[in-house]
Amino acid sequence: MPTSAGPTEDGPPTDATLLTTSTGMLCARAGRRRDERHGRRLTYSAAARLAVSPPGRPNDPTARRTDRRALADPAIPSLDALLAHARAAEPGALAEVLVGLGERPGRPVPTLGDPDGPDPGLELLVRAARRILDETGLPVRLELSRLEEATLATLRAVSCGVVLLPGDHLDRPTGSRRVRSGRDRGPALAASLDAAGRSGIPLSILLPVPPVGEREAQLATLRAIVASHDRHGQVQAVGVATVEGGRSRLDDALWTLAVARLLLPLEVHVEAPPRSPLGLDLPLLGGADDLGPLAPASTSPRHGPGPSDLERDLEARGYVLAPRLPLHPEWANAPDRWLDAALRPRVLAAADAEGLARDSPWVAGGPAPPPAEPVARRRRPPGPLPARSPAGAVAELLEAARSGATLEEDGLVTLFAARGHEVQEVIETADELRARAVGEAVTFVVNRNVNFTNQCSFKCRFCAFSKGPRSLHLREAPYLLPLEEISRRVAEADQAGATEVCLQGGIPPGFGGERYLELLQAVRAGSERIHVHGFSAFEISEGARRLGEDLETFLRRLRASGLGSIPGTAAEILDDDVRSVLCPDKLRTDEWLEVHRVAHRVGLRSTATIMFGSVEHPRHWAHHLGLTRQLQAETGGFTELVPLPFVHMATPLFLEGRARRGPTFREVLLLHAVARIAFFGLLDNIQASWVKTGLEGLRRLLRAGCNDAGGTLMDEQIAAAAGAVTHGNLTPGELRAAIEPLGRPVVQRTTLYERLGPVATAP
Repeated sequence: MPTSAGPTEDGPPTDATLLTTSTGMLCARAGRRRDERHGRRLTYSAAARLAVSPPGRPNDPTARRTDRRALADPAIPSLDALLAHARAAEPGALAEVLVGLGERPGRPVPTLGDPDGPDPGLELLVRAARRILDETGLPVRLELSRLEEATLATLRAVSCGVVLLPGDHLDRPTGSRRVRSGRDRGPALAASLDAAGRSGIPLSILLPVPPVGEREAQLATLRAIVASHDRHGQVQAVGVATVEGGRSRLDDALWTLAVARLLLPLEVHVEAPPRSPLGLDLPLLGGADDLGPLAPASTSPRHGPGPSDLERDLEARGYVLAPRLPLHPEWANAPDRWLDAALRPRVLAAADAEGLARDSPWVAGGPAPPPAEPVARRRRPPGPLPARSPAGAVAELLEAARSGATLEEDGLVTLFAARGHEVQEVIETADELRARAVGEAVTFVVNRNVNFTNQCSFKCRFCAFSKGPRSLHLREAPYLLPLEEISRRVAEADQAGATEVCLQGGIPPGFGGERYLELLQAVRAGSERIHVHGFSAFEISEGARRLGEDLETFLRRLRASGLGSIPGTAAEILDDDVRSVLCPDKLRTDEWLEVHRVAHRVGLRSTATIMFGSVEHPRHWAHHLGLTRQLQAETGGFTELVPLPFVHMATPLFLEGRARRGPTFREVLLLHAVARIAFFGLLDNIQASWVKTGLEGLRRLLRAGCNDAGGTLMDEQIAAAAGAVTHGNLTPGELRAAIEPLGRPVVQRTTLYERLGPVATAP
């Protein structure tokens, strides 16, 4: 093949350069471009496939021929078997079902029925998609060779996008089976592309490997794809179908991938199957960042290596593998543009914070155990990282953190994106920093929650605890505890050995600022010595406003009445765009920070929290940590950081289809670990919420940078109201017994982290 000095790195390459430069040199440049955008991560979709056969069209050799009378269910002989498999699969094992007509790029495609009448093939596709959606909840994508404007609204209503297979088309006027060249398919492909863009249908385009001598036609096709995407933004991915043949065919496939990566905008993904004579070398050499749909081994073992096999092979090469949704993250994170309203909740419920697919059935507060730890988990000895070839951004950031560098928000976002072996490296770094900061002891406090009312006039969409005046039909009627009952509960907690009472509740209409002072008096009537950890920043701000006082005056009055410290609740996510969804009538970000700043100034310590896993993304986590870190550097007033995984089950936001199902367990591990790294040297205590993660989750977090197990939580109600299975009421001995397998000392503490001594195991 002709060679040249190769394309320059500045500016898009010309056609002449792409046609004369060696494939190896194009691949090298494409690989660099891929790594600049995606780092060392490749994605895939865990998919099952269904090929249907319209009347007289037995393209799927495993399916029986059907006729028009068979369009009454079941119509698609293999659909019932697929549905049964999908229903029996472990949650999260499949991300999508691909439904098509058995077409393949490069083959002639017969017409589908009478061009002037209903398309029986389309009828079958739509019916299959509806049944899959209704009976399994799995998203569907359709595999088609062309798109017609008149049918796109129907397709969009049942699918999350289309895999376009722009093969050669039948010459309809003559009925001949003459195969057209790539030059001839251009107008039909351009029409399909623009029709999808106008209708908001995301496309993945799988091109046939060009025949010998047809690279100019392939280049023209790629240029047409770029032009259409520039107009509409609808192209998610471009790639090649399964590659077969000799060395020249493999070279043409690599050339197609490399040229696609060099021509396409960076947000468009390049997809290549690992099932070829080159195996993983095809996507890695060709600059691809996605392996396409992969059948889990349990679904289709005959289709080659499954995700777990590929993950091991990629790790050996310094790459990591991540599951994705039918939509790539850039499109999944813009559902209003790219998904029918009925499909958005399904995709959102399957998504993680990056817009990729959830990687296990675990949810915060749910009954499923955390996913298993890596089999060969070894603590890394202190010192420089072992050499890894090639080193990734995550490893470089962790080495900087060990050396005492402060990671900025971009670095924190990179750590949140860790996958595979990278997750373990982040965890081990965080645990090393934990040992440096506070040693081996695990601390906790004996406390009781007193949620004095569940009535609230505000509309936080993430909250399942507070009840408005029309909430009698919900799981619990609105209540307001009498002051005498609060005193009784405090006295009971004091007698049981609690050192802290946590006071929080809703804000009912007419609830004046003086009421908070009365609540503190009620606590003191029950116990003179118990520490009062009470009132969120929102309660304090609202109390001061209703009294007509400034924050400092009101906080000093609260402190004089017995308030000892304030919790970090009402922070949620410190980003006003996110808060406009979660809590539109609550505090702004700067107001939350100001309450804590003033509290620190008047001598009240406080807790920092972050509630994560609902609608926000890792960039918001990094920004939140950055803001609280700045305040801690300014005042030193935070005693601890408490990440709070979103418990989704009964929350209005999730029930309305507007929130994810909380964080994944990988995200829970990373949030706690990255918080330890971000706050190292500024804040010693990172707490794990066992109510939301379960006791096994607690043990895992205590090996991921956490040093505190929170409290025993008598009368915990907020997580329970949201649907958490695990909640409240552990004795000190039971909590120690849960932590003992770690082999670390368990020490009771006060709210302000004074140590009270080791704890006896429960009998």
